Amino acid sequence: MGGPSSAKPGPAEHDPRRSFAVAERLSSERVKLIPESVKSKSFLNESGLYEYAVKALGRRMRTELELRRLMRARVEPGQRGDEIITAVIARLKEQRYLDDRSYAETYTRLRKENDKFGQRRVRQSLRQKGVSASLVDKTVSDSYSSTNEEKLARQYLERKRLRKPANERETARVMRRLVAAGFSTAVIYQILRQWDVPEESLSALDNVEPEPQEE
Repeated sequence: MGGPSSAKPGPAEHDPRRSFAVAERLSSERVKLIPESVKSKSFLNESGLYEYAVKALGRRMRTELELRRLMRARVEPGQRGDEIITAVIARLKEQRYLDDRSYAETYTRLRKENDKFGQRRVRQSLRQKGVSASLVDKTVSDSYSSTNEEKLARQYLERKRLRKPANERETARVMRRLVAAGFSTAVIYQILRQWDVPEESLSALDNVEPEPQEE
C-alpha cells in the first residue's frame, strides 16, 4: 500500500497571500506613474476660496491682481471658476479686506520711509503689482509732494553704506544703485558733483544700466 502522497502543489494551486501581495505591488507602481497634478485635483468652492483668500491676506497685504493670481489655481478652470473668484473679490472688498488704495498708500509710505526709495521706483513697483495708473499717480504724488529727493537719496546712500566714489568704477556703481532706487538723473548728478566727481565720469550716466531691483 502506498503511503500518503507527498507531491508539491502544482502551478494551479496558487498561494492566495502571494497573489494579493503581487497585485498590491503592481497597483502601487501604477499609482506612481500618475502625475501629481492628475491624482486628486480638488478645487475650492466659494466658501473655501473665501477662507483661503482671508488667510492669504492675513499673511501679508496684496493687491487685487496678486490675489486673483493666487486664487486662479484654486478653482476649476472656465466660467464657473471665474464666477467664484468674482464673488469672493466682491465680498472681500465689501468687508474692506481688499483695497488697492489702502495697499498703495501703505506700500508707498513704507518704501519711502524704510527703504528710502525714490518715487520712480515706487511707481514702477505698484504698476507691476496691478494697481491702476491713475491710483499710482495720485498716491505717489501726494506722498512725495513735500519730500526733498536729494535728501532722500543721501539717506538711501547712507542706508546702503555707499560712500564717495574713489574712481570711475565706484562712481558707476553708485550711479547704478541710485538709478535702481528710483532717483532722477538730476538728483544723481547733483550729488556726484558735490562729491567732486570728474565730468567725464558723469558723462557716462546716460549709459548706466540700473542694478536688479530688490523688494
